[in-house]
Amino acid sequence: MAELKKGTRVTGGERDRLAADLKRKYDGGESIRALASSTGRSYGFVHRMLSESGASLRGRGGATRRKHS
Repeated sequence: MAELKKGTRVTGGERDRLAADLKRKYDGGESIRALASSTGRSYGFVHRMLSESGASLRGRGGATRRKHS
């Protein structure tokens, strides 16, 4: 994914493609912070894009661990 200039407005098809790409990477295990860093955008921007794309956002602290029984 090409780094976007910080603050550049992303609209239309480009926004849809970016949201889909971010969702795919997030669903693959990347963190919002890692995605923000790799795209040059803020945490809030990436979070908003993921929400708009319908991604199921994980809780804080990364992948959750199952309790041993």
